[in-house]
Amino acid sequence: MIDNENILLFQYAVRVIGSNYAPTIERDEFLVSEKIKKELLKQRREADAALFSELHRKLQTQGVLKHRWSILYLLLSLCEDPHKPSRGASYGALFAQALHRDTHSTPFYCARPQSLSLSHPERSGLAQNPNSMGTSGFSSLGVYSVNGPTAAPQILLAGQQTAGDTLRQTLGSHLGWNLLPNSSPSSAPASRGPLLLITPPARAAPRQRRDGDSNAEIGEAALVRDILYVFQGIDGKFIKMCNQANCYKIDEKVPLSRSLRDISSRLAELGWLHSKVRKYTDARSLDRAFGLVGQSFCASLHQELKEYYRLLSVLHSQLQVEDDQGMNLAAESNLTLRRLLVWTYDPKVRLKTLAALVDYCQGRKGGELASAVHAYGMTGDPYMRALVQHILGLVSHPILNFLYRWIYDGELEDTFHEFFVASDPSVKTDRLWHDKYTLRKSMIPSFITMDQANKVLLIGKSINFLHQVCHDRTPPGKTASKSTDSPRDAAELFTDLEGTFQGKIDAAYFDTSKYLLNVLNRNYLLLEHLQAMRRYLLLGQGDFIRHLMDLLKPELARPATTLYQHNLTGILETAVRATNAQFDSPEILKRLDVRLLEVSPGDTGWDVFSLDYHVDGPIATVFTRECMSHYLRVFNFLWRAKRMEYTLTDIWKGQMCNAKLLKNMPELSGVLHQCHILASEMVHFIHQMQYYITFEVLECSWDELWNKVQHAQDLDHIIAAHEVFLNTIITRCLLDANNRSLLNQLRAIFDQIIEFQNAQDALYRSGLEELQLRLQFQERKRQRQEEGEWGVTTEQEAEEGRRVQGFQETIPKMRSQLRILTHFYQGIVQQFLVLLMTSSDESLQFLSFRLDFNEHYKARDPRLRASLGTSRGRRSSNM
Repeated sequence: MIDNENILLFQYAVRVIGSNYAPTIERDEFLVSEKIKKELLKQRREADAALFSELHRKLQTQGVLKHRWSILYLLLSLCEDPHKPSRGASYGALFAQALHRDTHSTPFYCARPQSLSLSHPERSGLAQNPNSMGTSGFSSLGVYSVNGPTAAPQILLAGQQTAGDTLRQTLGSHLGWNLLPNSSPSSAPASRGPLLLITPPARAAPRQRRDGDSNAEIGEAALVRDILYVFQGIDGKFIKMCNQANCYKIDEKVPLSRSLRDISSRLAELGWLHSKVRKYTDARSLDRAFGLVGQSFCASLHQELKEYYRLLSVLHSQLQVEDDQGMNLAAESNLTLRRLLVWTYDPKVRLKTLAALVDYCQGRKGGELASAVHAYGMTGDPYMRALVQHILGLVSHPILNFLYRWIYDGELEDTFHEFFVASDPSVKTDRLWHDKYTLRKSMIPSFITMDQANKVLLIGKSINFLHQVCHDRTPPGKTASKSTDSPRDAAELFTDLEGTFQGKIDAAYFDTSKYLLNVLNRNYLLLEHLQAMRRYLLLGQGDFIRHLMDLLKPELARPATTLYQHNLTGILETAVRATNAQFDSPEILKRLDVRLLEVSPGDTGWDVFSLDYHVDGPIATVFTRECMSHYLRVFNFLWRAKRMEYTLTDIWKGQMCNAKLLKNMPELSGVLHQCHILASEMVHFIHQMQYYITFEVLECSWDELWNKVQHAQDLDHIIAAHEVFLNTIITRCLLDANNRSLLNQLRAIFDQIIEFQNAQDALYRSGLEELQLRLQFQERKRQRQEEGEWGVTTEQEAEEGRRVQGFQETIPKMRSQLRILTHFYQGIVQQFLVLLMTSSDESLQFLSFRLDFNEHYKARDPRLRASLGTSRGRRSSNM
């Protein structure tokens, strides 16, 4: 056994050997760079600190400078204030403050983003104090920083190599002379004499626990060794994991002072937090279904744990040095529980943040996971915000790669469904634009707005539409970066979401959409096809429609079962060649065709005839099957209304031609007058309906559509405007479900017009036959008189009288038939007006005023009178 005298002599020899003229500055490049970054962080220049870290990293990889440390130290010296007091002078007060703060930390922590408190009010003061130990990193030893790994503290590894002022200057803001037992700045030697980190003990060592001594108190060195194992999640000799309480505990039977037990429990919390984060990363790192975003999250946690392990390795190295030198025999160890409490304060805060993040991110993946990480960055604590921003940069890097591949190449390689754009491979090409690509709203990161997500979806969809439908692989815009260079670039990009990121999205959106619309208009004549729909299916080409009706009249008057489509197609081509339609593009005319609807019993050609327009290729994206069915419904309605106008024109021509022929039959004057009155009512009604349909519905809606199409920024705008146009026409032409009763009444009025045409034709046929017979009788009478004979015999005159009397007896029947027809017609019109007045559409209410401009129907029907009064009162109140 070595006695105390030999120990003192040994220590003196070591001091003599270590009293060489070592440089007063530790030549450590990493230490100097960390000091520079800490100075920048103290001045709240986080962006400059990050830029310095990145430039330093690039400088290390290039090897241009051989003495980088000297340049960094020069820069640090230039920025320091020579009048600034020593940072180690107040370290004793700092230690007491940190120890007081740690007493408020929660022993175990349940992650909840709204209520979690990972910082203390004193923390901000510590950050601003120039005597603090550091602002970033896993510990005040400078082991870790937000911007990357830092140098391990050299002072803990160089216990027997540093001396006097060298030790004092090297410790700086990390340990300070106040951490050394029985020493202070004032008592330190002024000369550069040899001095060891380990000093002789000034008091008797506490009683140590020996084998077989169960009542001896456990030494602090043994607890420190246990704590270092607990820091790694490994049970120590005295401190073990309690599964029931879910915490590390010291056995109650172990003899230990209350203060040491309390400090040990607070230190053991670090091991519990480490185990929580480590279990999550170990479980998720092997899960391939967690996706690239999840693996990036695990990688960021591994990176944080790696810096934590660097701190533990330094502590273990110091413990090993002390064990090798046998310092625990006669000197106080530098690794005490109180010092560990101070040194591990920052790592504990960081691990608490990581543990909270792990709890909050359970069950999340992809963009949803990135949103959870981003939510934790919305805090006022700069340390916590910097940590979360660093993790967010790593997590969001795969999402940005997905996004850039999508908006620049249209490629979607999302194996684990992490990106917010989803693809359905079962959708065919003709429905690519509408159904193949959709948004996963749950996967949209919270730092990306819904407007940005919709633009991202539209950009990639446009590129795929160009490639797969238009067969155009020309790059739609300027060449741009298709991936982020590093997670740091991703983090910096997301810090300027309203600027750089929004600019990239907008540039890609405008370039791609503009190119797509140019291709559709130049190569596929989208606007020309839209105008063709208006001219042919919506009856905008007046001369063509009129001539087509004239040619089709004999065919369509026949039963529907006797019609043949090839005959009607030939008539259609004749109408095209005879009108201005012949000047349209051949691409448009070849798509125009005839279609026969399903035949019902009793239908004529007028009931089943329809024009058709064939669409395929890219334009079928705008003119979908649903849109073409709407066009077919509107065409049938307009065709029937146009037929009513055509029919009433024939009725008027018949009346004008037959009025002079039948003026010699005075017995028909009353019936013909009744026909003229009823025809005038019908003409007024159809003219007002045609005005409403043509100008108030079609022209106004078409003008609005054309303006929207001219100013459309993308294909979705054109599709939406076209759908609004069709829906407006369907609604205002009474073809929707809400106006079914109005449409039924209107069709009944059309049927009454057809009935009136048939009744008038029968009247004219009967009257003309009678007129012809009378003229023949007079002609025979004149011929016989010219021959010198009697004009008629008594029998012939009697027979002629009976025939005329028989015809005159049919006139009351015709009059009653017309009276019944008029009564039914006016009753249906009255009901139609009542329905118009109760409609919520003001344009339909105004239509009722024009139909009953002289209040003829108001005087006939009290219901209509009440409805008209109510409507006008409502209008006046609105004014």
